[in-house]
Amino acid sequence: MASAAEQLAANINFGAIAKAEELKKRIWFTLGALLIYRLGTYIPLPGINPEALRQSFQSASGGVLGLFNMFSGGAVERMAIFALNIMPYISASIIVQLLTSVLPSLEALKKEGEAGRKILNQYTRYLTVLLAVFQSWGIAVGLQSSGSIVSAPGPFFLISAVITLTGGTMFLMWLGEQITSRGIGNGTSLIIFAGIVANLPQAIAGTLELGRQGAISTPIILGVLVMAVLIIYFVVFMERAQRRLLINYPKRQVGNRMYEGQTSFLPLKLNTSGVIPPIFASSLLLLPATIASFQTSTDGTGFIATLTAYLGHGRPAYMFLYAALIVFFAFFYTAIVFNPQETADNLKKHGGFIPGIRPGERTAEFIDQVLTRITVLGAAYLVIICLIPEFLVSYAALPFYFGGTSLLIVVSVTMDTVAQVHGHLLAHQYEGLVKKAKLRGARRR
Repeated sequence: MASAAEQLAANINFGAIAKAEELKKRIWFTLGALLIYRLGTYIPLPGINPEALRQSFQSASGGVLGLFNMFSGGAVERMAIFALNIMPYISASIIVQLLTSVLPSLEALKKEGEAGRKILNQYTRYLTVLLAVFQSWGIAVGLQSSGSIVSAPGPFFLISAVITLTGGTMFLMWLGEQITSRGIGNGTSLIIFAGIVANLPQAIAGTLELGRQGAISTPIILGVLVMAVLIIYFVVFMERAQRRLLINYPKRQVGNRMYEGQTSFLPLKLNTSGVIPPIFASSLLLLPATIASFQTSTDGTGFIATLTAYLGHGRPAYMFLYAALIVFFAFFYTAIVFNPQETADNLKKHGGFIPGIRPGERTAEFIDQVLTRITVLGAAYLVIICLIPEFLVSYAALPFYFGGTSLLIVVSVTMDTVAQVHGHLLAHQYEGLVKKAKLRGARRR
């Protein structure tokens, strides 16, 4: 599978991209949109004391704030207008998908095609606004109650902060949709990708500086580099891995013409859930540490303090729960995004069947059985990818950027974007062949 990805990247040559005008416009539009996003991560909220904010963030950066700061490209640390990033939109999308599988009315909209999809997208936008307002209000209240971070506390700051942060999230949601439609790649994924990659050089430089000072040994730094290369290769292999089910279509007669039976494949990805399980698991496990960081008492007593002590990085309880939550969310999200019964009904409707399996209910059971088996492998792959770097993050005091979640997001988004570039190149080459064929036909006439 990795060789297929290498061939895909090798087929993309810059000479062909230079000749594809439409593709060049899409690439330049995507780069311009991401540049606007990066500029917004440096525009702070009005009325914020940067020095007091920096000191306060350092004391709480080990919790969920550090994870969100990584996804936002440092916007949380600077409390910029894009501090919420695209996360409320992602949360809203997941909630709508969950409700779609529970509420019959939303499930009916999903089956209506393009019209239903537009209505569901509108519901997602409304929910994004509600989540962004709720989160931005919590951030504004937290900043105002933190002491010297806010220069002029009061209702005006609360209202302006909520409007600014919510507006930033809505702008990023619109920007992501524009990248998806007018640019190259998935806009939401590219925004998160840009946030992680933007601070990656700073994280590498900081790690090398720690090595120079003797805080991190040279073998550990070399081990991190080797580990990153191996993880990238492993992620490429596993993300391309599929279990393809053979589908046969019988002979059919249209008018007086008899068409031969056809054969196709139903591809089932090994990791159907993507990067959702590690993100959700990390957020849940880092939540106690974040709550404890806002407590005024420092005596280390209480339920939250005890729970935080047991769920610290590198502790056995943390590793066990992290792996268990990844496995749970892998199965849960796979069940949400893939419906074996619906797939079996569509195959039966179009006359397709799996050899040796009766169409209908038996086909759905067979697909569900195969999907469960490969999800076990996909969940194990996610656990391996996320736990190995977690040991280095906890024991060697490396930043979040070297965690399995960040590497998984970077590699997956890169692969998807490269695949889209390759698809546009193939379409451009096909258009060129069609034009040449028409010219040859015109000359013969």
